This record gives sequence, C-alpha cells and structure tokens, in this order.
Amino acid sequence: MKSYLTTVAVSASILLAACSGAPLVPYSTEGPPLTLVPASNAGVVDRRGRFREVACAVFEARGDSLPHNRDCEEAFTRVGSEAGATGQEVDLGASTFKLVGALVPGIGWECFEDWLKYENEFSRHMAQFGFEVYIIDVAGMSGSTFNARLIRDAIINNKEQLQGKKLVLIGYSKGAPDTLEAIVMYPEIRPYIAAVVSVAGAVGGSPLAYAADEVDLDLLKHIPGSNCTGGDGKAVESLLPAVRQAWLAANPLPDDILYYSLVTFPDREHMSSVLNSSWKKLAKVDPRNDSQLIIYDQVIPGSTLLAYLNADHWAVAVPISEQHPFIGRHFVNHNTYPRQHMFEAVMRMIEEDLEALDR
Repeated sequence: MKSYLTTVAVSASILLAACSGAPLVPYSTEGPPLTLVPASNAGVVDRRGRFREVACAVFEARGDSLPHNRDCEEAFTRVGSEAGATGQEVDLGASTFKLVGALVPGIGWECFEDWLKYENEFSRHMAQFGFEVYIIDVAGMSGSTFNARLIRDAIINNKEQLQGKKLVLIGYSKGAPDTLEAIVMYPEIRPYIAAVVSVAGAVGGSPLAYAADEVDLDLLKHIPGSNCTGGDGKAVESLLPAVRQAWLAANPLPDDILYYSLVTFPDREHMSSVLNSSWKKLAKVDPRNDSQLIIYDQVIPGSTLLAYLNADHWAVAVPISEQHPFIGRHFVNHNTYPRQHMFEAVMRMIEEDLEALDR
C-alpha cells in the first residue's frame, strides 16, 4: 500500500516531485505578448447563471441516485456576479440530438487507469437518456501534437458510427490542448464535432511545468499494472505556458464549433491534502488555482464560461478514493465530487444551445 501511495500521490501529478527555489515562472523574453484582462474582453461569454440553473435541476432530479450527491450550491464556487440566468425550464428528457460525449483524458491516464480500476462512470447513467459516452485513448506521456493525431484517428475510424449524431469532445487537463490541436490540425474531423469542452483544461499551460521534467513522468511507469506507452515523450513540454500561449496565438480556433470552459477552483476545505504542496507552489504565481492550473489558464479563448467548480484538479475527473479507500481517507481526502450530475448538466446545456441554433 505504501508503494501505491508514493507512486500515485506523487507521480500522478506531474509536478509534485519538482522543487525549486527559483521563481516558478522564469524570466523570459520569448513567447507572444500577453495581457491579463476580464474574460469578456477575451471574447469569453459568461453564462454561469444559466448553467447553474441547468445543473441544479439535474441535482434535484437525480439526487442520491447518483454517487457523491451534494447540495448544488456547494458544488460551485461563486466568483463575482454570475451572468446568463434565464429562469427557463430545463429539459431533462431524452436527447434530441443524439449527442456523443468523447472524453480525452489528461497526462499519464493510461499509466494509472488499471490501478484505478476505472470503468466509464458516465456511460450507463447517460445512456438512459439517449446520450453516448466513450473515452478516446491518447498517449499519456506524449505531447499535444502527437495526441492530436490519435484523436483524429479515433474519430475517423468511427465515422460510420457517428453518422446522424453530434460529437462533443471533452478535454480534461492536458486533454484540452490535445483536443484543440486536433481540431486545428485536422479539418476533416470538424464535420463530426458539435462542441469542445475544457474541463480543468490546461489551455494556457501550467507554470508548474517549468519546474518539472519529462524524467519525472518515468515514475508513472512504476504504478502497479502501469501500461504507459512511450510516444514522443513531450508531455511536460506541451504544458509549458510559453508553448501553449504561442500555439494559441498562432492557431485561431475554427468558428464552426461551440466551445465551453468548466473551471476547477476549490476552496481549501475541498482540496485533498496530498495536493497542498503543488497548490502552494502555484500560489506563488496566483492562489486562485486547483493545485495544477490557475483558473484563467483553464479557459478556452472565445468560449462560453459555464462554471467555477468547487473541486480540486483530481476530484473533478479522477476517482481515486472509490477504489482505494485508505488513500482516499488519508491523502486524497477530498476526491468525491458529483461528477455524473455535472457531466449530465454539461451535455444538457450543449443540447439546449444546439436547439436554439436550429430554430
């Protein structure tokens, strides 16, 4: 058990192993000119009010029938005033657009997937409403450009099954930039894609990557049952803020796809103790972080901002405590989150938007 704890609690986060007394973001004149502005000035549409209405309707309807139910208010973090509430009724019936949610996981996922004994926790619940959910396999230790090709191939190889349906690509953590690169590099997949969602996405990279090294990821290979593939070994490089910002500056996103951002921003009482170390390191840049990413680095430019979630970087997508209760009690001690409730809310919101566009 101790070896399990050491490998997962330290190495599953790419950056916990790295220590440095130097500034977390090094002095550099490279990269594009940057500015920090309110989301609306970056073309981001704040619709948190409406998404809260949709999510709270799901919470009320599903309640304890789904794991980790909690009060809807507690599931969110309020940041300033929320815009976009409409008061309209929320349709919780069958999917009219046959939406297919394709999850693109984050760094190292394939390495610890077997250790987690992970099964698609969303598929069975969503299927009863006509939604499909599956996971796109990417290389957990590879860069975004490498994984973009894998995403492209996964879509093209399943294009027959996608006929008459609308695909929603949901990028978690590094899965978000992997997804964005795919839709820019491979225009042939765009006709199948209705929307892209960043969930705690490393859209702008993470300052923690400056203190890390690809060698740190080798620890993931020692997780019992690890099935890491080599790939190109550029996972950490892909998370450097200078790399991500340069890519965003050079690659305008296609305007025929809907974009959404779901940001993780927990209060300290909802952050697992094992993540405190990386939170403190990242707090040298900005304390408004989820232990791996600063809140503004999780937002896709020009997207619809759905919510700030009261969950740390792992709790929103990586179910550790269910399969490993000892670790869950003592180290990853705030890992439970109403993920299925929130996933349904995201799909409901997207379907609502697609219906509005069809009118």
